[in-house]
Amino acid sequence: MIPRPLTDRGERVISIRDIKFTYENGPEALRGVNLDIRSGEYVALVGGNGSGKTTLAKHMNGLLRPSSGSVEVMGKPALDRTVAELSRIVGYAFQNPDHQLFCSTVDDELAFGPRNLKCPPEEVTRRVEFALDIMNLRDVRGEPPLSLSLGERRKVSLGSVIAMDPKVLILDEPTMGLDAVQSRELMATIRKLNDDGHTIILITHEMKLVAEHADRVIMMASGRTMLDADAKGAFTDLAILERCKLVPPPVSKLAHRLVERGVSKDILSPEELVFELMRLRGGP
Repeated sequence: MIPRPLTDRGERVISIRDIKFTYENGPEALRGVNLDIRSGEYVALVGGNGSGKTTLAKHMNGLLRPSSGSVEVMGKPALDRTVAELSRIVGYAFQNPDHQLFCSTVDDELAFGPRNLKCPPEEVTRRVEFALDIMNLRDVRGEPPLSLSLGERRKVSLGSVIAMDPKVLILDEPTMGLDAVQSRELMATIRKLNDDGHTIILITHEMKLVAEHADRVIMMASGRTMLDADAKGAFTDLAILERCKLVPPPVSKLAHRLVERGVSKDILSPEELVFELMRLRGGP
């Protein structure tokens, strides 16, 4: 694994030490993972199918318990807390939003978490109104969630997590099934949440999203972390990408093809590539 030095961006909210996990009658899914997640980070957790990324994420809020090793959340062992207790700190939006939706209206869906946390009625109302606004759901607040479009259901499932006001938001393939406009809108909302102080852990197969949004990238393969780097260093080693069954974003692929002409391998956006080419030609 390529090490990543600890940053001073914020306090350590999740600490994972040498965790291993084997599914019952199944394969070893995690094989000694070590990492820290810090307050305010925007982390992309990526890897091919079966790499262990979702299994790892589910250890962060107690949905899974390690076969060995330790997980600490806000400095306390996760094993000493229930999933409900951990949900106050670490919220998880599932890949399939229908796995989270069961109430009769959007309002009730958004209120379920805060009520379950024993928030006072006025606080429940405040949180529901905030989630309605940030997810742009006011027009459907009285509708049954499962009657909505996929994009709207995704917003409701994410809103139900936001309403619980966790420090950390784990988002498992949040843009899957969305069109380009819906995806851009959702990613802009997630960026706003990060700007407001929420720690984001994004699980995705879309490397373009990783390049555009993540500050830190953790790549996994065969239950191990293969790379832990900032976004600029995430796509420079094609061998690691191949081992993790990941395809770099198109602009990174083009930058690699132009390395012999002096282009840097850590290009993340078309704008960066244009400026790099202008620099090499001696332009302004």
